[in-house]
Amino acid sequence: MSVLVLVLAVGAACCLGFGFVLQQNVARHAPLSDFLSPRLLLDLVRVPRWLAGIGLMVCGMALGAIALGHGEVSLVEPLLATNLLFALGLSRHQTKQPLGRQGWAGLALLAGGVTAFIVAGEPRGGQAVTDPTRHWLIIGVMVGGALLMTAYAKRSRLYAGPVLLAVAAGLLYGVQDALTRVSGQRFSAGGFDALVTGWQPYGVLALGVAGLVLVQSAFETAPLRMSLPALTAAQPLAGIACGVGFLGDRLRADAGALAWEAAGLAAIVAGVVLLGLHPAMPGAGRGPERVLVASAASRGGRWRR
Repeated sequence: MSVLVLVLAVGAACCLGFGFVLQQNVARHAPLSDFLSPRLLLDLVRVPRWLAGIGLMVCGMALGAIALGHGEVSLVEPLLATNLLFALGLSRHQTKQPLGRQGWAGLALLAGGVTAFIVAGEPRGGQAVTDPTRHWLIIGVMVGGALLMTAYAKRSRLYAGPVLLAVAAGLLYGVQDALTRVSGQRFSAGGFDALVTGWQPYGVLALGVAGLVLVQSAFETAPLRMSLPALTAAQPLAGIACGVGFLGDRLRADAGALAWEAAGLAAIVAGVVLLGLHPAMPGAGRGPERVLVASAASRGGRWRR
């Protein structure tokens, strides 16, 4: 594994983790009438703290894009999942909560899972799939799944709504990472003209905006511990699926390696959940009933506080 890719990916994770915490600190006070609406971004953009969070997220995405240009999606995505460690670190500083057994266990599972997956899988580049049907099938499954989860979250009265929105955003961000890598390859091969004549950079932009609305809506209606773990777990799984599915990423496929890869992914998810549920993670500013109110409003009812 390249040291440059490691530094870039971990730096991206740091920026993303800090940025998510700052964004949620502000989004939890946003008007509920903006739930799942682009108007939410127009309200939030007026707050300097949220802009700082977005700036950090943009820096993280830029560093992640450079990392994707030098390494495989299947290698970079697990490293990006460590953003939750940095989010927990900033949240712990804000709340003064100790890590405790839960925090240390989550940290060990996440770090161990990332290590196990990378060491066992040995992600490496290969020949990208040229069949467009396979590209669109995998992308369609990811985007379609995100749309279904968003539709259910909009109708749901349950606390699952913010979690579903975060998973949907994670799926979109995973596809966005894959298209970012393709865009970088087009730019390297043919320069700016090749980049702007392809659909991939416009897909990156559209997915980024859609994912941002979903994430901010999840942050708005529930504590960070309900949304960030789902986002952090879904994004690398979607990215790895795209990397192996049509970008040509190759992983070791013998029985022992597959078992360790599966165990590593399971440990990543378990660690993400434990860290996300840690008491240090900030809660929503106006109470969990916001989820129920948002659900009622999304079906045409009045927003209320």
